[in-house]
Amino acid sequence: MDKILSVFIDESGDFGPFENHAPYYLVTMVLHNQKLNISENIASLENHLHKLNYNYKTIHTGPIIRREEIYRNMLMDERKQIFNILFNFTRKLDINYICASVDKSECDDVIILTSKLSRNIAEMINNNHDFFSDFDKVIIYYDNGQVELTKIITSVFNAFYSNIEFRKVKPSEYKLFQVADLLCTMELLKLKTDANSFSKSEKEFFHSPRDFKKNYLKYVWKKKL
Repeated sequence: MDKILSVFIDESGDFGPFENHAPYYLVTMVLHNQKLNISENIASLENHLHKLNYNYKTIHTGPIIRREEIYRNMLMDERKQIFNILFNFTRKLDINYICASVDKSECDDVIILTSKLSRNIAEMINNNHDFFSDFDKVIIYYDNGQVELTKIITSVFNAFYSNIEFRKVKPSEYKLFQVADLLCTMELLKLKTDANSFSKSEKEFFHSPRDFKKNYLKYVWKKKL
């Protein structure tokens, strides 16, 4: 059987001009060897959510922290329970991830942003060439949410490898998309801790940048290539 790598991609930010409330653009890729069965992990995740009477197909990390969308009427304890279920699911998975980020304050226009992001993603893949080249096939899963990112991903991966397949899918169809969303949020929060720019909602949810690093970030960083 072929050795197949699944790559689930999520992004944070957009290709618009720099804004103080959203200074970064990040792309996170969750890497899963398809030979490693995670069905029991998924069953456990769904069982925990069922016990909470959480009837939605997806968990959106950012809105949980900010108390937005379907979480706007939930108490802090409820939101933390849901967050921790996804976090513990992620922590126990046999996966890796990589993340590229760009500080938009360093980009005068979308061309520079695109160039920096393309270069960062290419460098990230090249630095892990042995990992990627160990697979017979690489399948890229993305929802094509941002056309600019779709073009960058297809261009960069095809420049490195010929065994690439791209699939447009819905995030609700794969739990690893939700993991990518969580990890992307973790990486964004890491940048914000370094810049001492935690928002009020982030301080309320994690108490402090130090607690965030101690209780969450250090565990997921173990999976970073």
